[in-house]
Amino acid sequence: MDATTIGSLLVGVGAVAAAVVAYLGKRGETALTGYSSLTGTLQKERDRLDGKVTELHTQLADAARLRADDQAEIARLREENARLRDLTIQLGGQP
Repeated sequence: MDATTIGSLLVGVGAVAAAVVAYLGKRGETALTGYSSLTGTLQKERDRLDGKVTELHTQLADAARLRADDQAEIARLREENARLRDLTIQLGGQP
């Protein structure tokens, strides 16, 4: 083989190597873009769910407060019922 043939082969091998490197680099760039996009989507979804959890905790606290108010009202009405029952008996009636 003469120097021209060897030079041509080296140029060909270099071109193939450059094409392979370019192809792999583009794949890596595409993968990185996809990963960044996925990360952004997951962060938005996490923020949306965090907001929903906060809203549900607020609703739960409101419901617990209303339940406590209702329980206090029931206790008050039971005491009033017992007082009226005793008064009815004292006045000679049937409870």
